[in-house]
Amino acid sequence: MSYYKAIDPVCTHTDDSLDLIIEPKAKDLGGFTVRRVLPSPERRMVGPFIFFDHMGPAEFPPGEGIQVRPHPHIGLATVTYLFEGEIVHRDNLGFTQAIRPGAVNLMTAGRGIVHSERAGDDLDEVSRLHGIQSWMALPEDLQECEPDFEHYPANDIPELLHEDVAVRIIIGEAFGQRSPVSAKAPMLYLDCRLPAGASLNLPADHAELAAYVVAGELRVGKQTVRTGLMAVGSAGKGMRLDAVDDSHVMIVGGTHMGRRHIWWNFVSASKDRIEKAKQDWQENRFGSIPGDPEFIPLPSR
Repeated sequence: MSYYKAIDPVCTHTDDSLDLIIEPKAKDLGGFTVRRVLPSPERRMVGPFIFFDHMGPAEFPPGEGIQVRPHPHIGLATVTYLFEGEIVHRDNLGFTQAIRPGAVNLMTAGRGIVHSERAGDDLDEVSRLHGIQSWMALPEDLQECEPDFEHYPANDIPELLHEDVAVRIIIGEAFGQRSPVSAKAPMLYLDCRLPAGASLNLPADHAELAAYVVAGELRVGKQTVRTGLMAVGSAGKGMRLDAVDDSHVMIVGGTHMGRRHIWWNFVSASKDRIEKAKQDWQENRFGSIPGDPEFIPLPSR
């Protein structure tokens, strides 16, 4: 039996403006549950976004914050974006960086990187964590690029008010402003706050678009989209979001990336490359993180 998941988008039409609405699956990460939206059986990718987890909101008692041990990645870039709390990133390149609300940690795995995600300075007290973890598949010609890590403070992320909607441009360009966060392919990633009764029109500037409702309720075309659901737009068309309630929405999109395979933390256009990554992790060829000697073993599945 093959345990690969071929990442090749499929669609189920709901109306002219939407392909489908995705309901996430709850995943237990060991004392911490996330809502996994992408990949899903109905839709594997939206533009380059191949993985989308909604973390929390969760509350940890003293001494029990998030502790994700060192693990490897290939063929992707990751973005950690928090609404509440703090996570400390460490990697085998030597970077140590706390991520706090509104800031952006962008990690490019390329040919291979190892990182951990641990609780921050609030470990000794009751702490909260709430945010989005996303992965973007790299274009085929950049899958073996050099690994890298970049941090952008919250003040560096553009904010604007567009027709009563507060918009933060995490990646890409929207409404005349561009984010400084680097992108390996054309993509869009927005954090939007819509008051009840407000509307947001997203033009057809990107081949694929989706809206994830962190909180609140929207009308998208003829469909009602509530908290915890992702509305995926029809290919090549824009989207109009109408807020039924005060709503917090994340917008993702970009150029169609073609077929990808995903196994554990590895993403590639080639199954053989994933097999090599599995062997490299088993044989300790990825490197290690200074000061963080633990690791997550390769899954047996």
